[in-house]
Amino acid sequence: MKRNRVLIALLCALGPLAHAAAPQTNQLVPVISKLVLRTVELPGEFLPYLMVSLHAKVPGYVERVLVDRGTLVQQGDLLVELSAPEMNAQIAEGESKAQAATAERTQAEAQLAAAESTYERMKKAAETPGAIAGNELIVTGKQVDAARALLNSRQQASRAAEAALRSLQDLQAYLKITAPFEGVVTDRMVHPGALVGAGNDTALLVIQQVSRLRLVVAVPEEDVSGIRNGAVATFQVPAWPDRTYSGTISRISRALDAKTRTMPVELDVTNRDGSLAPGMYPTVKWPVRRSRAALFVPKTSVVTTTERTFVIRERGGRAEWVDVKKGVADGDLVEVIGNLQPGDTVVRLATDEMREGTPIRAK
Repeated sequence: MKRNRVLIALLCALGPLAHAAAPQTNQLVPVISKLVLRTVELPGEFLPYLMVSLHAKVPGYVERVLVDRGTLVQQGDLLVELSAPEMNAQIAEGESKAQAATAERTQAEAQLAAAESTYERMKKAAETPGAIAGNELIVTGKQVDAARALLNSRQQASRAAEAALRSLQDLQAYLKITAPFEGVVTDRMVHPGALVGAGNDTALLVIQQVSRLRLVVAVPEEDVSGIRNGAVATFQVPAWPDRTYSGTISRISRALDAKTRTMPVELDVTNRDGSLAPGMYPTVKWPVRRSRAALFVPKTSVVTTTERTFVIRERGGRAEWVDVKKGVADGDLVEVIGNLQPGDTVVRLATDEMREGTPIRAK
């Protein structure tokens, strides 16, 4: 009887140890390797493809304004005419000087021709001994040199006068302000009678090209690795919620904004029907692509405590804690970054109560 009580007590003492050593049965799942292909919604902003503020290059008064806000213009269209009466007087004076310089050049050319003709006759006559005095030929030659120098001087003066006249005529052309490209007038700041130029830096008009737009998207740092030129992204705008537009990635800044940790990326958007406008804020469905595959496990396989984040890998029939960092989510799966390999098996329903080294076996 006493022996039975001792045996029962011994079995009771060994029971917990036997239970602790028994392997736990857990559902194990493999670590999956696959490409990250997902879409995130990012805000964007539309900018005109081209934009310019038109200023007067020469001082003058606004004579006519042929356009207003909202006017569609084509490249070369006349937009504003200026008047500058003093410039007309300067051009008339320049024309007079150019004509006078031309007349003086013509006279110098005639004098040179006469001097050269006289010199040639005397040179031929000098071939007969005693026909003319020896110093006469020398004097005539000096006259030819003087006439040639005078002609060079008159030619330079004529060219200078003509250049000055062309400069004034070029400035006069700036009195007519034309559209540098096709677009729409988005702002008008002057009216007839206003003095412009001459230190007055007020813009006359603002023109934007809106048939083609730049869509600027600030891409977060974690999503920049998959950006590539030529990729297409779709978007929607609040003004037309039932429509879906698309744009092509064309310019990547390749530098992060230090404050927002985002990279500005520009998309080219064709705006044939004019439904889009600069200043709109669309919502862009941004495609996120990784250059290489990532590792995924079920979200329930990742344990997060105050000290660490880990998964429990089965290694040789025992539990092994592997520290990881969580990445993007994909349905019931989550990306993990750590010392794992594709095909490793991890506990599906993991907790920190399953200590490292605990025997485990798959269901």
